Amino acid sequence: MQRIDTQLLVLGGGPGGYVAAIRAGQLGIDTTLVEATALGGTCLNVGCIPSKALIHVAEQFHLLHSAAELGIRAGDARLDITQSVQWKNALVDRLTTGVAALLKKHKVKVLHGHGEILDGKTVQVGEQRVHCEHLLLATGSQAQALPALPLGGAVIGSSQALSPSAIPGHLCVVGAGYIGLELGIAYRKLGAQVTLVEAQGQVLPSYDAPLVQPVVQRLEALGVALRLNTRVAGFEQGQLLFEQGPPLACDQVLVAAGRVPCTAGYGLERLDLRMAGRAVAIDEHCRTSMRNVWAIGDLTGEPMLAHRAVAQGEAVAEQVAGHARRFEPRCIPAVCYTDPEIVVAGLSPDEAGPGHRQASFPFAANGRALTLQAGSGFVRVVAREDNHLIVGWQAVGAGVSELASTFAQSLEMGARLEDVAGTVHAHPDPGRGGAGGGVAGAGQGHSCLTRLGCVNGALNRAIEKGDCQQHRHRFHRHRGGEVQ
Repeated sequence: MQRIDTQLLVLGGGPGGYVAAIRAGQLGIDTTLVEATALGGTCLNVGCIPSKALIHVAEQFHLLHSAAELGIRAGDARLDITQSVQWKNALVDRLTTGVAALLKKHKVKVLHGHGEILDGKTVQVGEQRVHCEHLLLATGSQAQALPALPLGGAVIGSSQALSPSAIPGHLCVVGAGYIGLELGIAYRKLGAQVTLVEAQGQVLPSYDAPLVQPVVQRLEALGVALRLNTRVAGFEQGQLLFEQGPPLACDQVLVAAGRVPCTAGYGLERLDLRMAGRAVAIDEHCRTSMRNVWAIGDLTGEPMLAHRAVAQGEAVAEQVAGHARRFEPRCIPAVCYTDPEIVVAGLSPDEAGPGHRQASFPFAANGRALTLQAGSGFVRVVAREDNHLIVGWQAVGAGVSELASTFAQSLEMGARLEDVAGTVHAHPDPGRGGAGGGVAGAGQGHSCLTRLGCVNGALNRAIEKGDCQQHRHRFHRHRGGEVQ
């Protein structure tokens, strides 16, 4: 039995785990990372990255068949899905190779194998026993299983759906959350007939109805069938069975019922940690109930997002190095890469409650959006009534994922409506008329028309709802490095 001593042991090589290990290495911490399968975890190998690659392939293929309105005749475009998958795999290999190189550069010891927790200071990896001062749990999540639909044969999970050998004639997607919708829309654009089956009353049930409506309209336009308030009972002889109603014939069934923290199969129960439902409970420092045992990412519950895990991993590494850090972001933006996309950050109008105002601005009044054939959707802002502090953003539309950073930054910086509305945006101005009317109504004058973007349209409609002059000039201008 080989003994390995290390200061920090990271169990799990996904986005949270490998970033934590790299950051710890940068800070001079003796670090060991244990990964049972492939570096990069679900995100890089069978999640975020390959799904976006497949979505891109589907979008490019679909555009070739929908460009006639623009006067473009593409001819008889054909899909070689085998080559598409090879391209996707090459991207994944490139990224995972890069992760390995970064770990090596920062002197992180990587152990490939199944890690079994013996106690809070010891993990067994094959014939190696690793002793550590700090244990970081970053084991991620796994697909939620449905007893009525065990995987196998024509019943597949999202991992298999990302590496198809052929496009099925009819794909039934069970679960209309973001995973089911992203993959269902992609398969429809690749040529499959698609039916979405959802137990609840709307697709994307965690989002409010106005945000979801443009997506539903797009699903209808694409010819995607919806079966809401429908529970699945099984799959037999090429037919999807329901608890009520007749069966549905299909060639393949994709189970996309969500994800759950990965807590079994590696000795976690030996630590007897405090739990929060199925997830490991942590505090604002990412500490568990056991001293020097930390947990990050999907293992700690919602929101199960790679960028949350990354930020938590960095925070833990810096604390192990002796730095004062907390993980208490004002918001963690989330994006659905559907068609159209959805991005949310901070509080929704319902979550904000009384004492707040909301305003939205449609992309239908956005000149740039119209030139891109993307006039569906809107931007919405939520702010406090008393001081116009922005507490939430939501948007649905083509390419709105690019707004996630802007939304999150404004919330983290404690921006008010007027702070962001005063930002000069590039032309072509996406929403001059409606936004300008909002500004003029608030007493800002017609000259603001040339510096409003679509985001500003929502901002200024919110400003229009009340007296904004007391807040408009709350920030001093900086000139020559001095506050004026």
